[in-house]
Amino acid sequence: MHSELQGVIDEFDSALIRMRALRDTVPGYKWIDRREPDRWSIAECIAHLNLTSTAFLPLLRMGLDEARRSGYQASAHYRRDLLGWLLWKSMGPPVKRKFKTAAPFVPRSDRASADHVSEFERLQTDLIALAREADGLPIDRVKIASPFDTRLRYNLFSALSILPRHQHRHLWQEEQVLK
Repeated sequence: MHSELQGVIDEFDSALIRMRALRDTVPGYKWIDRREPDRWSIAECIAHLNLTSTAFLPLLRMGLDEARRSGYQASAHYRRDLLGWLLWKSMGPPVKRKFKTAAPFVPRSDRASADHVSEFERLQTDLIALAREADGLPIDRVKIASPFDTRLRYNLFSALSILPRHQHRHLWQEEQVLK
């Protein structure tokens, strides 16, 4: 397994562990509690992460198909492109800057917390499997459009590395509120 991809998989695994820790330590009734009117509840944060993963998965799959057909060799070291690096850098905790999310990614928390958790686990499994599939492919030479703003394009390695960072951002925010 390519070391940079293994790092992405480790980050997905780590996000899953953090989410499960929230599930195991935070009572169910607190999952729907908004601490402030303009902040999301834990359930809404997990729902947002699920919406994000659901939007990215088909784009990542198409990118992998393109990488397979491209004829390019895989790089010895995967690199994020400039936009991908900037997004990756701005996503991680600690959160220093808030971003307004696009309307399709604004969560609803009308489902049970257990449903959000099981969907997150299923999507993480899919994302990890996809990252494993990317091994040996030129994923830093194939670009995809962001589902948040289709004018923004970054390489597939950037997209794969941004996703767990985005997850850690939201999980960190919830952990800070609970402290």
